[in-house]
Amino acid sequence: MSEPLGDYEAALDWLDSHIDLERLLGSAGVDAPTLDRMWTLMGVLGDPQDSVPAIHITGTNGKGSTARCAVALLGACGLAAGSYTSPHIERVNDRIMVANEPLSDDDFTAAISEIAVFEPLAVERVGERPNYFEVMAAAAYNWFASVAHVNVIEVGMGGRWDATNVVDAAVAVITNVGADHLEIIGPTLADVAAEKAAIISAGAIAVCGETAPALTGIVAAAAAEAGADLWRRGDEWDVVDRRVAVGGQVVSLRTPFGEHRDIFVPLHGAHQAVNVATALTAVEAFFGRSLDDELVSAALGDVCLPARFEIVKHQPTVVIDGAHNPAGAVALRETLAEALSVAAGGGVTSDVMPRSDGSEAVLVIGANRPHDPGAFCEALDLGSFDAVVTAAATWPRAMPASEVADAVKAVAATAGRGASAPKIIPASDVPTATQIAQDRAGPGGIVVVTGSLYLAAEVRRLLAARSH
Repeated sequence: MSEPLGDYEAALDWLDSHIDLERLLGSAGVDAPTLDRMWTLMGVLGDPQDSVPAIHITGTNGKGSTARCAVALLGACGLAAGSYTSPHIERVNDRIMVANEPLSDDDFTAAISEIAVFEPLAVERVGERPNYFEVMAAAAYNWFASVAHVNVIEVGMGGRWDATNVVDAAVAVITNVGADHLEIIGPTLADVAAEKAAIISAGAIAVCGETAPALTGIVAAAAAEAGADLWRRGDEWDVVDRRVAVGGQVVSLRTPFGEHRDIFVPLHGAHQAVNVATALTAVEAFFGRSLDDELVSAALGDVCLPARFEIVKHQPTVVIDGAHNPAGAVALRETLAEALSVAAGGGVTSDVMPRSDGSEAVLVIGANRPHDPGAFCEALDLGSFDAVVTAAATWPRAMPASEVADAVKAVAATAGRGASAPKIIPASDVPTATQIAQDRAGPGGIVVVTGSLYLAAEVRRLLAARSH
């Protein structure tokens, strides 16, 4: 055993001494997946993951949004819900939260310090150190064992070999199955579905948001093998109705326990209505009963999702969205068309957001390897934008702005947009990209920042700093 860590900076330094696979994703030389390190570490800690019942969430998109909504609902029911999510938006503390509030620096230091104390015992048994993500997951499980009534745990990637998959969760959630990380958990969507379905524990309730029959069949087979009940979107639960409202939308939802009508949520887009329905269904599965409509309205009425179609500034309007794959780009495109009336080729219409002469709709986009910015732009539809500014986030896997710009140009050329194609501007860094975009947009325009959650987070921090 080792000595406790002295302070927050020491905790961050100790964390950073571990291999961070998020920085190496898709790189050669990364070891084959294993849960040996995680199981060993949890064992020396006394298996804290078994101390608190859990809702375990995987899926290609929507995991973080679903987790936050589930925590809000559980909190409204009087339970202290711990949540582990990744990556972080503002600070690393954001990954370990209670009641959707990140741990304080002192609590975060204590949580990491407990892992640092016991890590040598685990290393002695398994022969190697856990990685960064494993340490964080272990710290979350260990901390929640003493402060939470229920855990809401988001898978980092896949499911079967994810470090979070040491828990026997009462409810397993698969938000959807998309073509992301195929080089690691693919190569086919069927492979991805099987990897995600591997989080279903024996006797659990599995809430499945995927609707493609070939993929839901794979999930159904995994649920049957685990002796778990399967609740499918479209069969046992779904969004019944939704309509746009000022500041969000009003949704009506159906779960196996009945309907919840006219619930206001301050979130934009049809995909968020599905995420809310997923969260509500998961929480009702956890309790085994319907939740009161007033409780649901109170819980969801002020839920906040950082970097998920988040309007962070006005004049110009700046929208931050962490979409990073084609499915996310489609959701963003549709949400923009609905909430801000950005019509393909038509820009921002004056009936929703007045637009003075000379203002523009500007896209700020980045991408991380191994994602394809070209496929993202095809799904997003560049015709909605007057200009595209490319940028590389301060992140090891970030593509150079020039490379992203080449991909954007290729999409514009393939689409045959010619003179109507947006002006493409590679920027030297994120602050420069942010300034160029705002200057081009003008007070009456709009800036949309997307393509990389790391880029979105960096612009978000930059604008927050400038507003103070």
